[in-house]
Amino acid sequence: MICVVLAAGAASAAPYAAMVIDARSGEVLHSRNADTRLHPASLTKMMTLYVVFDAVERGEISLDTPVRVSRNAASKPPSKLYLKEGQRIQLRYLIRASAVKSANDAAAALAEAISGSEAAFAERMTRTARALGMNDTTFKNAHGLTQSGHLSTARDMTTLGRALFFHFPDYYHLFSRRSAEAAGKTVYNTNRKLLAAYKGADGIKTGYTRAAGFNLVASAERGNKRIIATMFGGSSGAARNARVAELLDMGFQRAPTRVAMNPPSRPNLTMIARGNPVRSGGSLQLAVASSDRPVPRPVRAEAVIAAVAASVSEKLGAQTDGQSAGVAASTAALSTDAIVAQALLPDAAAQAVPDALPEGVAGDAATAPADTGGTGAPGAGVELASAAAASAPGIAAATATATAFATPVSPAPPPRPAVITFSSKGGSGPEIMPEQRPETVVVAQVSTSDGGNWGISVGTYASRYEAERILLRTALIEIDTLDTALRKVVHSQRGFSAQFTGMDERSAALACQRLSARQQRCETVGP
Repeated sequence: MICVVLAAGAASAAPYAAMVIDARSGEVLHSRNADTRLHPASLTKMMTLYVVFDAVERGEISLDTPVRVSRNAASKPPSKLYLKEGQRIQLRYLIRASAVKSANDAAAALAEAISGSEAAFAERMTRTARALGMNDTTFKNAHGLTQSGHLSTARDMTTLGRALFFHFPDYYHLFSRRSAEAAGKTVYNTNRKLLAAYKGADGIKTGYTRAAGFNLVASAERGNKRIIATMFGGSSGAARNARVAELLDMGFQRAPTRVAMNPPSRPNLTMIARGNPVRSGGSLQLAVASSDRPVPRPVRAEAVIAAVAASVSEKLGAQTDGQSAGVAASTAALSTDAIVAQALLPDAAAQAVPDALPEGVAGDAATAPADTGGTGAPGAGVELASAAAASAPGIAAATATATAFATPVSPAPPPRPAVITFSSKGGSGPEIMPEQRPETVVVAQVSTSDGGNWGISVGTYASRYEAERILLRTALIEIDTLDTALRKVVHSQRGFSAQFTGMDERSAALACQRLSARQQRCETVGP
């Protein structure tokens, strides 16, 4: 008796949260602690099944695929189907057991069949949650047993329930079954009491752990209204069902009779299946639509010289009172020389201006003639000096110094000849040969592989047609790791070997691991 009281007290201590929406429009009709992160328990399996339904529709795996049960899956505590390690069971029965009975071992087996491991599948579940806008949910496993960091909210689970209804109408009926057949066993719905007692109820999922309490996401339809209600933290199954019935009644009372249908958009989960993250808010950004053009640097000499003059004036103002007028003038000339050279000249010329010169050298530099390079007039350097004299007379000497270092614009060198060979007749210079037309190259196949020397073999078959068919089917169900590999049929005395080539060792091993989890033969082929 004491144990019963303690268990009830622990369950009643679980935090309460609730959310009610009009499923047609998504309008929130009621919420209480809807954004508090709590333990979802087996409501988790809604996302497990969402990911599995998506994988089936995109051809990653089929409903008839036999799944081998691992030791990890078989070891899960109840609720369970009591699968045995090494047992093979079709994917469709694992789906039924997860949706109807809420079997933890079935959910773990589904995760491993899709992603190779439960941890990898949980990461994919979280990425899918972000794509759906479930920004406060993080999954750590596929079944919902209490684990650190495995949290969600009433709002996010309501969002997920609505997405299941609209995105997978062909599978949604599973949640309304009172019972189902799974691998020769009859399993009964954990939500069957509400389904039987509440008019119009047709789903969706229950959940319970000691940390979470009794949870439920329910959906019901009456007339042209559909309401989804979520509750976390019930003290018992009966109390939870009674409260959810009240929430559904509240929703039907508050929802308008007629409202525009606004189903949630279904995200493209192709990139998510390959392991790419998604930004918060449900938007998957694949490319930058546009970028701002950088602001051009000023090209007018007056603007540059004005900036130089302002910098020189600031430096002059910083001179100490103890400096003589001659020293100040020399310092100003040096500062101006360095600033103008750095602002107006090429890098090499600017570096030619020393940081400090002996007294009197600045004046010599100011009167030095401009180097024309022997091919033309100073050009741009003279223009800048004239502009400086007109707009900033106080720095004319500095501009003249900058002009002394200026390098005039010279014509571009002629293009390098296509072919250069050195003469064998004793000449020292290169002999220019006429450009030769390259030979035409016909590309028969473009490789998209990364040039790896590893591959995998998925069996040897009696005919080339059969080998090519197996290669195509395998590429479709294991697109994540085989997307860039090359399909190849190798003929030998044993038959036609179906191979994927052009992979690295890690990718080949991962592909075989995932294919083996689907009970498909596979072996790596090394260099």
